[in-house]
Amino acid sequence: MSAIPSDADSRIVGFRKSVAPLNIVMVAPPYFEVPPSGYGGVEAVVAQLTDALTARGHRVTLLGAGKSGTTGRFVKVWDDILAERLGDPFPEVLHALKVRRIVTELARTERIDIVHDHTFAGPLNAPMYSSLGIPTVVTVHGPVDGEPQDYYRALGTSAELIAISDRQRALAPGLNWLSRVHNAVRPIEWPLQTEKQNFALFLGRYAPYKGPDLALQAAHAANIPLVLAAKMNEPPEREYFNSAVRPLLTDRDCVFGEADAVAKRLLLSSARCLLFPIRWEEPFGIVMIEAMACGTPVVALRGGAVDEVVEDGVTGIICDDPSELPAAIAEVGRIDPLACRRRVMERFSVDELGAGYEAAYYAALESRPAPQIPAIPQLDRAMSFAVNH
Repeated sequence: MSAIPSDADSRIVGFRKSVAPLNIVMVAPPYFEVPPSGYGGVEAVVAQLTDALTARGHRVTLLGAGKSGTTGRFVKVWDDILAERLGDPFPEVLHALKVRRIVTELARTERIDIVHDHTFAGPLNAPMYSSLGIPTVVTVHGPVDGEPQDYYRALGTSAELIAISDRQRALAPGLNWLSRVHNAVRPIEWPLQTEKQNFALFLGRYAPYKGPDLALQAAHAANIPLVLAAKMNEPPEREYFNSAVRPLLTDRDCVFGEADAVAKRLLLSSARCLLFPIRWEEPFGIVMIEAMACGTPVVALRGGAVDEVVEDGVTGIICDDPSELPAAIAEVGRIDPLACRRRVMERFSVDELGAGYEAAYYAALESRPAPQIPAIPQLDRAMSFAVNH
């Protein structure tokens, strides 16, 4: 399946693949390394995309924090990652200002074709980049309702927006969408395991909209232990864990803590199923394709992009009500692990990711207004004289 939806702008469908390779500035958030060692879905996508684009012959300059393990050229915005400051608006704004200075300096000495921003405050730099003749493409990794939608609408046409699911795009049809490109993983990096252990897994962060309490209730009703491998370093996460999750824990449950890259793969490949009982319009949910790449089915509540990611009855079971989750857990044994991995390879490959964004970049460049040459009064008078005489 193409990374471009069937209703995509004709600029995307007709992009010219024959044009020269691009010089791309990729802007990552400052909170985790690229790729991340543990939690960090956005950073994982940025790493995969950077590698995919360089493999396609483009030059990618990645701006981020800490260190990078990609094939792109890395420019360090911060010496250390700011994981402990996630949720604090000050680092986000300061990061955007630092990036603006770096991009401006780079533009003085080399050609920049496009800036691709994956942060929240960064798109505010788009008008300045436009004045340099550089278009800005923004991947919207978060929600598009309420104030976020007001924010993206206020950007107007200064930045071209990329949705990560059709559902996300449909929720805000009035925004300046350029395309939709699904997130991706490299299946080869995720161990396929067909023999599963008898536990369910919740992997994410402790937040009410992620539903760890629903996961516990469902696992208990299905008489299966639950392993919770979730992020808990922000005060709201700790407060939610203590108030809504801790009281539900039994001796059979395991609070694993935040899983690093190695532990994450071990847990996802070993679990009987991944529980994804969301209470919000999840824009994508990359952990679902990570689980399926390991041959592990997903038991989820319907919402957001779940229907786009999980094939109900084939790679998992989608429920409409939390009361249906225990029965779904009991039924996942009939799901073929190979079908789970095959769906990831066919629908959510890094090749599709790279091709989708490449098409979007070319379309953004083709739609860039032609430079306006200001009128020169002396030249106007000379031309008038020549015409009249």
